[in-house]
Amino acid sequence: MLFKRVKPLDQIIATAEKKSLTRQLGAFQLTMLGIGAIIGTGIFVLTAEAGQKAGPGMMISFVIAAVVCALAALAYAELASMVPVAGSAYTYTYGVLGESLAWVVGWALVLEYTIAASTVCVGWSNHINELLAHAGFGLPNFLRTGPIDGGSFNLLAFLIGLAVTVLLVLGTSKSAKVNTVLVLIKVAALTAFIVIAVPAAKDPNFHPFTPNGWGSPMGGLGVLGAAASIFFAYVGFDAISTAAEETVNPNRNIPIGLIGALGMCTVYYLLASYGAVGSVGSQPMLDAHGVALAPGTAEMAAACQNSQALVCSKEALVHVLRLLNHDQVANLLGLAAVVALPSVILTMTYGQTRIFFTMARDGLLPASLAKIHPRFHTPHVITIITGVFVSIFGALYPVGRLADITNSGTLFAFMMVAIGVMVLRVTQPERKRSFRTPLVWVVCPLAVIGCLLLFANLPVETLKIFFGWAVIGLVIYYVYGYRKSHLANGTEPD
Repeated sequence: MLFKRVKPLDQIIATAEKKSLTRQLGAFQLTMLGIGAIIGTGIFVLTAEAGQKAGPGMMISFVIAAVVCALAALAYAELASMVPVAGSAYTYTYGVLGESLAWVVGWALVLEYTIAASTVCVGWSNHINELLAHAGFGLPNFLRTGPIDGGSFNLLAFLIGLAVTVLLVLGTSKSAKVNTVLVLIKVAALTAFIVIAVPAAKDPNFHPFTPNGWGSPMGGLGVLGAAASIFFAYVGFDAISTAAEETVNPNRNIPIGLIGALGMCTVYYLLASYGAVGSVGSQPMLDAHGVALAPGTAEMAAACQNSQALVCSKEALVHVLRLLNHDQVANLLGLAAVVALPSVILTMTYGQTRIFFTMARDGLLPASLAKIHPRFHTPHVITIITGVFVSIFGALYPVGRLADITNSGTLFAFMMVAIGVMVLRVTQPERKRSFRTPLVWVVCPLAVIGCLLLFANLPVETLKIFFGWAVIGLVIYYVYGYRKSHLANGTEPD
């Protein structure tokens, strides 16, 4: 599998130029695209789940996840500047490690982008449902959550997924402009939360700091278990690399967008998590034996009935402000989340469509998926298909379970990117690199180790889903992609 059917990097770039997307995004728009993907459900919603897993120690979890992402971002920046085409980790793997492994990466990225978009759809619906309930216009319970959470169909999660799909079909430049406005709203909302919550922090709320310890492999609890979940809060910065083919001067602007977005978001996350933990506390809910309950279970739901604990909230930051008696600001923060979270759905759905577009252009998926709309100049077929699945998953599944599934695919892709950088340093040392990963033989191995550590601390159910999904993908590849591959057949797309 390894190094079989490796597509030369020069050929990847040449193929992209034959059927390319319009270059129209600059460094500022890319940075906004990254921030739009990163700041979202992870901090607005999953802070509560992280608190249940790690208690106040979730602050360390944020740091661990940030470090792993920073290491991966440095690897991404080098490859994105060398291969400025759509496809992200899939394209990089194809050009370094071979077609079979590239397919596995591309298939795993479905768990990152599509499921991540669905996750944020659920996070968005949680906020708007609460606002509607406070205003006396709440939907009936069976339309507020999916069947696993006790409802039937999350109507608002479904509708926001469809709305974002329509926007993406209309055009990338329109989407980027809307995204920039939404990002500024989110940053303003987080700033307001930090200004109120950080001064309210009290020392007793940080004790015990790590009530569930550091965690154990496949256990899902503890600091590492929380880091594996809260990793979702940083997922999305690599969506910038999927926009390489639509970026003006990508060799310069891709690294700026990647590192700039990740750095800004890390600062905000650390301040926000400190404010949430310090102001109201985040001790986990325990069972009769004094053991922390697993988030997303019926036992946890029962323990949280009529509880005001942070770990029980579905809109964590808004809940903190309500406990601090800042109801008006809480309403504004909830409104900001309602207005701004669609930018994350937009970015994640956008990233998925560009990966599928590239795989179809390589012959590994049907060519019809790579059709570009004659008026809007967007890959409308795959955008519509992806958007429908995003909406359906959001309507049926709970946020925590979707987030963990997202992380499994993301961590696998990040490992492949770091490995790819090291391989290219050995096999093609002379190739021009507009951005070079510093201390590559330290940074990239640490990125691989960090991803493996977090991957091993995901819940066992999530790992089963990941490996099952990988098997399904390999079957599809050997039934269709292996025979239709343009690289194998010596053909090129029209």
